[in-house]
Amino acid sequence: MSAPRPTVSLVISVWNRKDDLRDNLRAIAAQTVKADQVVVVDNCSKDGTPEMVLAEFPWVQLIRMPHSRYGACETFNLGFASAWGEFVGILDDDVVLPPTFVEHMLAKFAQEPPTTAILSPKVIEPEMPDWYLNSPTIHAERYLPTFRGCGSMARGAALRQAEWYDIRFFIFGNERDLTTRLLNLGYRVKMVPTVEVFHKAPFGMRHGKRSLYYHVRNFWLYAFKYLPWSQVLGFPLVFLGRRLGGKKQQDGGAVADAVGTIGLFENIKSVKWGWWVCVQATLAALLSLPYCLKRRQVCRHPDFEPPLR
Repeated sequence: MSAPRPTVSLVISVWNRKDDLRDNLRAIAAQTVKADQVVVVDNCSKDGTPEMVLAEFPWVQLIRMPHSRYGACETFNLGFASAWGEFVGILDDDVVLPPTFVEHMLAKFAQEPPTTAILSPKVIEPEMPDWYLNSPTIHAERYLPTFRGCGSMARGAALRQAEWYDIRFFIFGNERDLTTRLLNLGYRVKMVPTVEVFHKAPFGMRHGKRSLYYHVRNFWLYAFKYLPWSQVLGFPLVFLGRRLGGKKQQDGGAVADAVGTIGLFENIKSVKWGWWVCVQATLAALLSLPYCLKRRQVCRHPDFEPPLR
């Protein structure tokens, strides 16, 4: 008798994206290997999202937050805490999975050692430039310093051991922070380009003051926690030198795994008083320095890579 397959929980955090979530859940329902549990954490949506889930997808475990001021890290953590599957899918509300997502992720995990904590797929997004799509890097199976939080799968035990997302990050950069803690625990994260998901969010960094603030603040939180002080102090010079030139090809074709920061300087220039937002974010990070120092553990794992080198 063959051994039963591992159990799978899929966790989604959603806020006011009823139609996107519907597409997501339809794709989940069409999986060739069904998930054993689907958890949707609704951050107090006002567009009818929870009502849609209850009416159209009664098999979904719906968790409704009392207000919408929770960050993505908190809502995902609540979903992770509710997930009982041996493997946990980490899904954005606006991702669409291929019908073989669960099947192929489980098959790949079966070939991996227990130290592979997360498998991250190839993500296709609107406005992806040709230089990115044609890069050999995104088509290569390899170990990563972070993962794409819109559509990955993790070992539930590893997530619990790493204590999920750091809620102080609120949103943006939380995947890299979690990955670094996993690396410090001896785990690894792997890119699986044979699994491809579609993410509706445009490629690169989201524009706007909120995105800019949290990207900059969270970088400093991350740096305080994991980077040698020489790199922390030298970062402003590296930042100004790199300039993250928008969504243009850089470094002779090199592709960074932190695609969420691509276009940072475009965002600084497009946001009113963008540089002042960066200063405010840096000052806010400095206020969190005692918190970071209590959790500081410089990462020296071979897979580790800071967002900017």
